[in-house]
Amino acid sequence: MEKKTKLESSQIAGRQYEVEDYKRQDELSSGLATTHEQASDDYMEGTIDAMFEKNVDNPESISKKEK
Repeated sequence: MEKKTKLESSQIAGRQYEVEDYKRQDELSSGLATTHEQASDDYMEGTIDAMFEKNVDNPESISKKEK
């Protein structure tokens, strides 16, 4: 296996996600696209520590509590 030069390594390390990464076939693009998708999913999902309260009139209904 051939050693990568410092220049090649810094170019890879400085690379950021691009929309085209989903269409590219190289390993770096695939990894960036997968990581971006996972981060986006986590961001959109939110956290599990949201406050909820039961509706007294309708106990089956649960609504998000306003902060």
